[in-house]
Order: sequence, then structure tokens, then C-alpha cells
Amino acid sequence: MVPVVILTANASGAAWAGKQGLVVLVVDVIDMSTSLEAALDEGAAAVLGASPDAAVPPVPVDPLGVGRLAGEKARELNTGVVVIAEPRTGPEERRRGAVKKVLGGIAAAGARLEAVIPNLGAAVAELADFKGKVVVAATGSGGVAFDAALTAGAPAVMAGTVARTRHKKGRDPAMAAARRTVAAARSLGRGVAVVAASSNSVEDLLAARYIYDLILELF
Repeated sequence: MVPVVILTANASGAAWAGKQGLVVLVVDVIDMSTSLEAALDEGAAAVLGASPDAAVPPVPVDPLGVGRLAGEKARELNTGVVVIAEPRTGPEERRRGAVKKVLGGIAAAGARLEAVIPNLGAAVAELADFKGKVVVAATGSGGVAFDAALTAGAPAVMAGTVARTRHKKGRDPAMAAARRTVAAARSLGRGVAVVAASSNSVEDLLAARYIYDLILELF
């Protein structure tokens, strides 16, 4: 029997899905979910999304809590945390200033901060050593949607993209996201919500629909 699989958008859709107990897949092609896919390709142990400090979505978010969760996971694995943040250009101090809550949560957990790098999609593979690290993408749109789903109580939240990375091309990135999502849903006995990070982004909407169709095929 195929479980519930829905397609929705925005932080509000992610929060609603989280409240329903669905496994949430956030699709933010340019660039949050592509950055996280690249991090996974390079051996990241876990990836999370969080809201930047200035975001004011219509649903609750908890970037401090996400930072603490990332820090606790890093302590458990005896590793460090890499934060992906915005703006994409300019000095690191600006990125750190935009995500003080996430950084505060990491510090509160007693974890080691490895780097704060820009949200550049597949190019992040060249900016940090991700192997074995916990990665947090604290960004507008995708990070906010991920955070909203976590805060609302989703049993699992992940990110997916259709954009190619250094190690995946063609349909491989989308299929990887679909397989991760289906595996989590089966393990937890839950349905799935595929969330286009922004309803104002055609690329997010089209990519979310593409991955949604792959998930239906896999079930």
C-alpha cells in the first residue's frame, strides 16, 4: 500500500507537514538543498537546515535549537560542524552575523565549529572538508522551511535537489533524494511531504514535482 505522499510549498507547508507527522523533503535548488547534497557527496555525516536570524516566517522556527541539535550530533560523533550561510559574497563576518542563533546553539552544545562558508550549491565542495562533519545550512527559503518542519515535529527532515553535483549528474541527485526519503518513510512508517522551498521559485516547484513523481514510483 502506497502511503500518503503530498506536494506542498513554503515554510507554512513544511510546518503543516511536520505537524501531521510526515517525513519532509525540502527542495531549494538554488542553492540550499544543492549545497547539502554536495556536502553529502563529500562524506558529511548529517545535514540540517536552519533559519537565519533575520527571517520572519509565518510559522515558528528555532535556529538556536537546530544549532544545538547539530552540536549534540557532532559531539556524539566526535566531529565538528560546518555552517553554510548567506550572503553568498563578502566577508565571513557578514555570514556569521546573519546566523548568530545557530552559532549560539552549536556553542551551547559544546561542539567545534569548523567553518562558516557561503551557500554556493555544488561549489561548496571546494570550500570545506565535509568528511564526517555535521553540516547546517542556515539560509533563507530552504533553511527556513527545513527549520519550520523540524520545529513543528516532523519525524525526519531532509533536503533534495535536481541540480548536478561533483559526483552526481542527470537524474542521480533527484533519485538519491527520493531514495533517502522513501527509506526514512518506510523505516518510520510515515507518509511523505515534498516541499518546494518557495512558491515564488519556478525551479523549486518543478524540481519538487519531479522528485515527488520519483518517490511515487519507488513506493
